[in-house]
Amino acid sequence: MASRIYFDHSATTPLDPRVFSAMAPHLSSAAGNPSSPHHEGRQARQAVEFARGQVAELLGADPAEILFTASGTEADNLALLGALRARHLSESHIITTAIEHPAVLETCRALERRGVSLTLLPVDGHAQVDPSALCAAIRPETRLVSVMAANNLVGTLQPIAELAAITKAQGALFHTDAVQAAGKIPLNVKYLPADLISLSAHKLHGPQGIGALYVRGGVTLDPILFGGGQERGLRPATENVAAIVGFGMAAALAAAEIHSEAARLSALRGRILSGLRARLPHATLLGHPVERLPGHLCLGFPGHEGDMPALVIALDEAGVAVSSSSACSTAKAGAPAPVLQAMGLSADRARGFLRVTLGRFSTERDADRFLDLLPQAVSSLPSTRQAETFSATPG
Repeated sequence: MASRIYFDHSATTPLDPRVFSAMAPHLSSAAGNPSSPHHEGRQARQAVEFARGQVAELLGADPAEILFTASGTEADNLALLGALRARHLSESHIITTAIEHPAVLETCRALERRGVSLTLLPVDGHAQVDPSALCAAIRPETRLVSVMAANNLVGTLQPIAELAAITKAQGALFHTDAVQAAGKIPLNVKYLPADLISLSAHKLHGPQGIGALYVRGGVTLDPILFGGGQERGLRPATENVAAIVGFGMAAALAAAEIHSEAARLSALRGRILSGLRARLPHATLLGHPVERLPGHLCLGFPGHEGDMPALVIALDEAGVAVSSSSACSTAKAGAPAPVLQAMGLSADRARGFLRVTLGRFSTERDADRFLDLLPQAVSSLPSTRQAETFSATPG
């Protein structure tokens, strides 16, 4: 029996065995609260601080600028709520985009309900922000701009260095949700003038349930949780030592392999696109054709928009794991994707897409088998209108 193909890495990534090996002692024999003064506690603290240095190195940051959280969502919330509270502003303005992850967008909307003015920047047909739109939107009372580094749905990369520079020139803070991008594209805070960067271990072959927030030195945040004062008082709770150690190892591996892995995944993505042209010429590539995550494909099938859940099930039964929605949006399955609508697609077109995302353990054999199985699955779907011509450009 053929092994299953896992092509849903934007939802979560398989734990790298090297990461598990690093975590194992802290899941079994090792014990100790990092805040305890005894030998076991000091060993746990040493493990946490070593991992903090590994995560910092992924960003070219100082270890003191890394705070551990329970998730990327919590990191986003701490960045946005903490920054606004820290300034004690009764009147303020924040800017984000129409295509952010709910962890950012819903937090911004919650702030708006509390009286903060909110601007949502538009995106073009490739899901990219035009820096001139930020220039037009920013104003003296703007306190924070948050733009994701890479879109989780369509994989488009944003010009965050330019957007951050515009923001900083106006005296505002710049935050980027880099959960999808970290470890896949270079992000170095020596050259990227971001103040706040959110990360999550399970998107780079680390464990679930652990995230981090980069806070540039000199940036002040207020806590959103209260308790024992861990993580410089900004994230109280006993540290999850095993998960933090796993995050550190995952970050170190990603940093060491980032260039070779990006090249490999880009080639694998191109292999799939080339095969699609020959086998499913009506399929379309959604998102930017070149400026996108190396292992990310978001595919549209004109005439089959309502059939995507059935296509996911058919592929699952054939041994392939893909998705037809963001993992954080499954409760709204069948509804038009806001990201695609922001890109200018009609509500009908925005209902149907297939997200195919590759990772460290994806192979050419997986890609070729997927190309054999996908046309079979699509051919079993009812056609609702004339197919269009394939319009993807390999990146």
